[in-house]
Amino acid sequence: MTTSTRGAKTPAVLVLEDGRVFRGRAYGAVGETFGEAVFSTGMTGYQETLTDPSYHRQVVVMTAPHVGNTGVNDEDPESKRIWVSGYVVRDPARVPSNWRSRRSLDEELAAQGVVGISGIDTRALTRHLRERGAMRVGIFSGDAVTDDSALLARVQEAPQMKGANLSAEVATTEPYVVPAIGEKKFTVAAVDLGIKGMTPHRMAERGIEVHVLPATATVEDVYAVNPDGVFFSNGPGDPATADHAVSVMQGVLERGTPLFGICFGNQILGRALGFGTYKLKYGHRGINQPVQDRTTGKVEVTAHNHGFAVDAPLDQVSETPFGRAEVSHVCLNDNVVEGLQLLDRPAFSVQYHPEAAAGPHDAAYLFDRFVKLMEGQRA
Repeated sequence: MTTSTRGAKTPAVLVLEDGRVFRGRAYGAVGETFGEAVFSTGMTGYQETLTDPSYHRQVVVMTAPHVGNTGVNDEDPESKRIWVSGYVVRDPARVPSNWRSRRSLDEELAAQGVVGISGIDTRALTRHLRERGAMRVGIFSGDAVTDDSALLARVQEAPQMKGANLSAEVATTEPYVVPAIGEKKFTVAAVDLGIKGMTPHRMAERGIEVHVLPATATVEDVYAVNPDGVFFSNGPGDPATADHAVSVMQGVLERGTPLFGICFGNQILGRALGFGTYKLKYGHRGINQPVQDRTTGKVEVTAHNHGFAVDAPLDQVSETPFGRAEVSHVCLNDNVVEGLQLLDRPAFSVQYHPEAAAGPHDAAYLFDRFVKLMEGQRA
């Protein structure tokens, strides 16, 4: 339950499932919310973070101390609404200042009913999550604030992220088309598991007409658009629950159509090839994650948002039902698998977000790699 009243002076409480409590002030809507507590290291791009469907049912803690300086505009959202369950900041901007700003971040959060908290030590909270791992959390403000023990009990009753099947909750319910910019060169069927608006735009820039399909799309739906390539998007939830998407991807792999997946799509490819997935302790989120492309040796500074990863061998080629596969990208911080590629079929994926450009544009070449696969298949 929330109200749309802004609550800059209203007391608020953040309660983690292990019992730690932080006290601050309401930010955004006043009320209560629950989700998985995760932290994002980006100093910019908060609109893209808030509107990324991959953050569905997560409470995002911003590690940067000052948030909201540039306000909110109508050009940067990645979807039609804010998807985060809650928002945690240390020192919100008192007055936004940017020529594109239309309203304050506080106003936008309140208007969309997103309960947040400000004025807490986000550095201490982030250190706690790094040491203990991502966990369930509740934010309570206004009339929702009661005894700490009662609030903790409610947090511990909230659903966990592990085992959550969420793609259908955020994906489009009806197919739509993003036309190619300039001359049309290819048609791509994009399975929406929580797609961001910039992703089909990046493909459209390369002459691709993108048919965005619901998460419930079948193999027959995919091929009804006569695609030159198939794309599987990012999205929220546990990939272990995504049996339908895995089945559809296996159908695409059987036909040998060029395939590209990002984030959740990378995990789906891993499962389609027979690898397992697992939950990371606190995940990768933010815009400064170093990843090595093993096919070129280059290191990219990349944007991430994932709490699960593929369990595949790093230093050997694996035999799969669809031919040989290898790990193509790896995170240099912790050796987590960040990309896969098939050696005998035109298919690859990465765990991060090549459409994002919150500073570096290091990963944009991946869309060009997808185009080359389609060119090769056509030739």
